[in-house]
Order: sequence, then structure tokens, then C-alpha cells
Amino acid sequence: MGMEFVLIIIGINILYVSFFTLRMLMVIKGYRVMASLLAMVEVFVYLKGLGLVLNNLDNPINLAAYCIGWGMGVFIGSKIEEKLALGYVTVQVVVDSLEMDLTAKLREHGYGVTSWVAEGRDGPRLMMQVLAKRSNEQKLWKLISSFSPKAFIVSFEPKHLKGGFWVNRLRG
Repeated sequence: MGMEFVLIIIGINILYVSFFTLRMLMVIKGYRVMASLLAMVEVFVYLKGLGLVLNNLDNPINLAAYCIGWGMGVFIGSKIEEKLALGYVTVQVVVDSLEMDLTAKLREHGYGVTSWVAEGRDGPRLMMQVLAKRSNEQKLWKLISSFSPKAFIVSFEPKHLKGGFWVNRLRG
């Protein structure tokens, strides 16, 4: 049991912790069924990996491999979730020009936009709230920046959505 065994331990832990990370993120985002299915695979991989390490505790390199695999699994699992981009994002945009037709331009690109006039430190501001799939967030930020480079943009992830003309389009 040499380097090959160490790599097996690292690989199993990368797989296990990636599943663990994805499962937790799915639970947080409300994908309960998918998280439950993933948990079954996760616990199988976990028990196999833990069994290997517990049966070989005499070698500290195996424990180190377990720890290295754990850390790499967290990183890889979060990167996978980032690529999946589950859920939705709400982007709040503030521009300093009320004449700017950014609202119409965003709507032309298929985004649902709610806008209103707000009072900022230096006068009136145009406020917009835009709902988009998380997979489209970067594209939306680039679009806003192309029309209004000085826009103040904040995004956050809503957990529940209800109502509005665009919600039915999002679910489809």
C-alpha cells in the first residue's frame, strides 16, 4: 500500500466532499429531492473512504491524504455548483441619470425590470430591480456595464419567487 493507496483515499474524499458540498447547496436553494438522491451516493462514498482510512490508521500519510482530499473536495464541489449556477439572482441597479433608457434596453434583451425614482445623496437616481437565472448573471452585469459604466450594481439570491409576469417564464 503505497502511493496508489494514498491517491485512492484522496480521490474518494474529493468525490465525497464534492457531493457533500453540492448537497448542502441544493438544500439551501430548495432542491430537496435532488439533494436527497445525492445524499445516498454521498454516504456510500463516505463509508467506503472512511473504511479505508480506519483500517489503515497506522500510517499518518493516509490521514494526511484524507485531509487533502477533503479540502480539494470542498473546492471542486463549489466550482461544480458555480458552473451549474442553480437558482435565480436579483440584481439591483442604481444609475445617476433619470433620462437613461436602461430599463427599456434591458427589457429588449428579455429581462424583467421594475424601476422607480429614488433620492440619492446628490439628487434623484433611477433604481431598477432585475430578476435573472443565475447562469445569466455575468451576462446581465456586462450588459448593464456596457450601457452604464458608472452604474452601482448589487446582486443577491432570492430563495422563493411568487407572482409577477416573468415567474412563469423562469420556471419553464
